[in-house]
Amino acid sequence: MSTPYGAPVYFLYLAVALIPIVVGLMFGKRLLWYQNLVTLYFLYLTFGGAHYKQGIALIIYVLWQVLLVGGYHRYRSKKNESSVYFMALLGALLPLVLYKLLPAFHVNPSMLGFLGISYLTFKAVQMVMEIRDGQIKTFSMRVYIQFLLFFPTISSGPIDRYRRFEKDFENVPEREEYVTLVDKAIFMIFLGFLYKFIIGYYLKTFGVNYFEGALLDNTSFWNLLMYMYSYSLYLFFDFAGYSLFAVGVSHLMGIKTPINFNKPFISPNIKEFWNRWHMSLSFWFRDFVFMRMVFFLMKKKVFKSRTTMSNVGYMSLFLLMGVWHGLTWYYIVYGLFHGIAICVNDAWIRYKKKHKNLPSNIFTKCLGIFITFNTVCVSFLIFSGVLDKLWHH
Repeated sequence: MSTPYGAPVYFLYLAVALIPIVVGLMFGKRLLWYQNLVTLYFLYLTFGGAHYKQGIALIIYVLWQVLLVGGYHRYRSKKNESSVYFMALLGALLPLVLYKLLPAFHVNPSMLGFLGISYLTFKAVQMVMEIRDGQIKTFSMRVYIQFLLFFPTISSGPIDRYRRFEKDFENVPEREEYVTLVDKAIFMIFLGFLYKFIIGYYLKTFGVNYFEGALLDNTSFWNLLMYMYSYSLYLFFDFAGYSLFAVGVSHLMGIKTPINFNKPFISPNIKEFWNRWHMSLSFWFRDFVFMRMVFFLMKKKVFKSRTTMSNVGYMSLFLLMGVWHGLTWYYIVYGLFHGIAICVNDAWIRYKKKHKNLPSNIFTKCLGIFITFNTVCVSFLIFSGVLDKLWHH
């Protein structure tokens, strides 16, 4: 099994395989038959060989989601019963829920899961919701399968939207536009190499690994602080590097997959941080969980106070995000930590609106960036699980 973008040889395979696709797009042609062969080859690299069970799980999963979403779209074109909608939504979520929950009952879910199941489930759930809302009026099984199995982003995103993907897939970019895409793609891929294989490697080797070992030998505040900062920076450069590879390869294939990171560590507050960090996931949770939850609470008049309603929404949202990462105490605490941070941030914004004479200048902005950066680093310290290791050491 070859983890996508995990080793330089993977990029050698990519460079050779993508040449005909790039040449075809330069001349206004999408060589779909060849692109499908390339997709199958890279899916085999990821899910084949000794890890064939993941490949089988992926095939069964895609068949399930195609039948489910296609069937719901056909039903929705005639009726719009809420009960059927919720059944379709639960059906789309079922494989991921089983994969996440079964280990808690000491059941091995290996035949259910595969690398990237969460991200494919986000795509499937999005489809069901947007079909229900009437935003997706036409359904193409061919495009939906391409959408699910788009190999540059299959393992860890970014999470694209079906309507945006369909538009790119069905329309070959003009040569001038595609040349710009190729230029951006090359820059992103080289920047990804810098992030993941150089900066990320040194942070992991001489920061994370070193200070984790030092912590287990001597639990000092200094070692804990250095581990926290090195792990936080490593997490960014490693994941941002992967995302740059995914977006860059997508661009080479004529698909404008959205970027995932936008200088998150210069955010002046925690809400801005989540608008810059893992953006496709943040926006997915915002659009398909938080906004719908708040709308439901408003419609049912569960809370009289808008502040209480939004705080409940934030806490529920980030608790769900923590549980999504895993059913361990540190992931759940990580989620609750960010939920509390967002609520505190909103309270501060409301306070500033009432007290307009508070200073607002370059110093206060830098102070905001400093506080936000350190708040995020503390959350990543919790997320890393090192505190759990120290507890049991």
